[in-house]
Amino acid sequence: MTQPSPAGDAPDLDRLAELIKTWGRELGFQQVGITDVDLAEDEARLQRWLDAGHHGEMGFMAKHGTRRTRPEELVPGTVRVISVRLDYLPAEVETTRMLARPDKAYVSRYAVGRDYHKLMRKRLAHLAKRIEDTVGAFGYRAFVDSAPVMERALARKAGLGWVGKNAMLLNPRAGSLFFLGELYTDLPLPVDAPFEAEHCGRCSACRSACPTDAIVEDKVVDARRCISYHTIELHGPIPEEFRAAMGNRVFGCDDCQLVCPFTRFTRTTREDDFSPRHALDRADLTTLFAWSEAEFLDKTAGSPIRRIGYERWLRNLAVGLGNAPWSEAVEAVLRARLPYPSDLVREHVRWALDRQHEKRQQLIAVSRKA
Repeated sequence: MTQPSPAGDAPDLDRLAELIKTWGRELGFQQVGITDVDLAEDEARLQRWLDAGHHGEMGFMAKHGTRRTRPEELVPGTVRVISVRLDYLPAEVETTRMLARPDKAYVSRYAVGRDYHKLMRKRLAHLAKRIEDTVGAFGYRAFVDSAPVMERALARKAGLGWVGKNAMLLNPRAGSLFFLGELYTDLPLPVDAPFEAEHCGRCSACRSACPTDAIVEDKVVDARRCISYHTIELHGPIPEEFRAAMGNRVFGCDDCQLVCPFTRFTRTTREDDFSPRHALDRADLTTLFAWSEAEFLDKTAGSPIRRIGYERWLRNLAVGLGNAPWSEAVEAVLRARLPYPSDLVREHVRWALDRQHEKRQQLIAVSRKA
């Protein structure tokens, strides 16, 4: 191990930057980049998005003012950001087949295993410790989707990829199925070149594939139309105009990423924590809807799904069941939830039962004609 610099010696920052990237890869990150804290262009873009109301009920997007776009205001003394990415798709998890199985629940592929926040924060802490062992005490703070941070903008500036038409960070050799994390620091490290090339070209597969037309223009997603927003961030009823389009997506939506041509370069993760738990990558809608609250809390412990709570979990599943093919089993589990003590759940169950009734009548009409 490199020895700490003697007191008073200035560290070789160029050498340190290279070591940081090496250590990051040793810790399991697929890529590490370093950037400065100038996000003026991104600040203006964010403000236009907020002014248009595209954030919906996500008040936290506007709550922190310029601390989101000015890292030195969030963590005083910050002059550089070390940005990292970590692949999350398990090798055993398919990406699209379950979307064609309306009796199955589709959970966004980042959420079928354990929550990534703790794993990445722990590794960023290890990275900071390696730096401290080399240069002595320094100022830093680690973030993993846990504070007002412009993680995609910082990652682009750090050379990790470009922002695609679906507003996701895309990497030409890895697609977009990865997590991002940051280490804010007061070390004046040399910065990497931003990823300036944008390889989307005339491709608009993501915009065409979006079930609810949420990508209203290139790089602009209106959250109020987005299935991920409705199933995760929205606390009240899911607007009826979007329920049918949700299909079997009960937590998040990956469509705009899965159709991206660069997704074929996705590398599967080597992290055991991201492997699917409780068959969440292929579970029946009826099975998940039958979970008691105790089962939900037990089986989503350490999972990103836990954050939406049991009530919204049932809300989302009810919509999925309403979109499923008619069957006695589907109708039975829905009817069993009609007495549930939540107006939100009951409303979505009634909607789902109405849909199931319509489908049953259609089947009867077809059988009579036959």
